[in-house]
Amino acid sequence: MRRQPTDRILFFILALMMLIPARAVAGPPAVIYKEARPLKMIFAAKTPPTEQELLGDSEAGLAYRYDPTDKTDPFKSFIAEQEEVAEQKKRKPKTYLETLDLSQLELIAIITGPKGNYAMVRDSKGLGHVIREGTAIGTHGGIVHSISDEQVMVREEFRDFRGRTKHKDVAKKLPSLQ
Repeated sequence: MRRQPTDRILFFILALMMLIPARAVAGPPAVIYKEARPLKMIFAAKTPPTEQELLGDSEAGLAYRYDPTDKTDPFKSFIAEQEEVAEQKKRKPKTYLETLDLSQLELIAIITGPKGNYAMVRDSKGLGHVIREGTAIGTHGGIVHSISDEQVMVREEFRDFRGRTKHKDVAKKLPSLQ
């Protein structure tokens, strides 16, 4: 005997109904309300610390005192600090020699004597200028450091990438007489 296709469908529907629980077909159960339980105490109630405990006079030693000496300010901008350094560098020259670069100056004479050493430099215009130790010269804030028989030593001050002040010595020598 051969089964009809409708029998197969009916058998399949019955198998599905057996797999599905009765609660899912009947709907959700009624909502049951329960009384709220009392809250559990996780931490024991503490009293606020006294001034002695905060200042470190307590036996427990729980206090910590922050000492900001030799520490950077976490709220200060690094960019603003770099801008301040750049602004300090840009100062107005006081003399004509401070407006000229050292490469524009040529050493033409050195005079040594008991009252001190003097030197003469010539600018690109052909004008001569007398300098001595301590004279401000050059666009990079250079100062004449020493004058010897053969050369003039100019010390320029600059800041490295860490902000530390460094010195660079530039020597201007007399031209050789050949």
